[in-house]
Amino acid sequence: MGNGASRIIAAPKLHVAILLDGNGRWAAARGLSRSEGHRAGVAAVRRVVRAAPALGIGTLTLYAFSANNWNRPLGEVSALLDLLENYLRAEASECAAKGVRLRVIGRRDRIPPTLIEAIELAERATSAGRALELRIALDYSSREAILRASCWMMSSLEVSDSEFARRLGQVTHGGGSAPDVDLLIRTGGERRLSDFMLWECAYAELLFTPRMWPEFEAEDLAAAIEDFLGRERRFGRLPETAAAS
Repeated sequence: MGNGASRIIAAPKLHVAILLDGNGRWAAARGLSRSEGHRAGVAAVRRVVRAAPALGIGTLTLYAFSANNWNRPLGEVSALLDLLENYLRAEASECAAKGVRLRVIGRRDRIPPTLIEAIELAERATSAGRALELRIALDYSSREAILRASCWMMSSLEVSDSEFARRLGQVTHGGGSAPDVDLLIRTGGERRLSDFMLWECAYAELLFTPRMWPEFEAEDLAAAIEDFLGRERRFGRLPETAAAS
């Protein structure tokens, strides 16, 4: 990647969020079942997680299963949840060895007990990881989380952004507040947030790619970071004051 690679290595620890879209369409284009598409998507997750630390990513949040995904056919839902459970059980030891801390954010009252067990085991096994925090959003709805955190804090007369973010992390089992998202990537060609981390993405840079998630490679993630580092982020300031800060 030439000069861009050195820029990426020198990058600060970023929070990158990815909507893993296009598994089913990728499979359909190849005459495969949707479940086979989701299995190919798990391989893409492994590629991205292994590449992330060297690209300056400190937190990586992946949208694996939304609250709306319960509306899909029962067979597909069961296959997705089984894949997630198998991933957590299979990857926990490697994540621990490589300093990757696993967290699963979202609701836990509607998922199978065996999946809850796999989540808790993976979170405990990887709790010492510092190279990367990998957050998997499961049965997740940002609107619902914001509403629940708001109800929790209704008795408070005055609430700071940081306190609300902490409460938001607690209602989603995120262990407290996460850093704001720096870059949000959506694969599969769609161009919307789909109820994903609406609070944390308030100032995120957005990148939409037509590549289906099973096709997404480490090189695509590197190119996305390269694109991000070339953008000017002003946060409401004038360009010259943003550059000075």
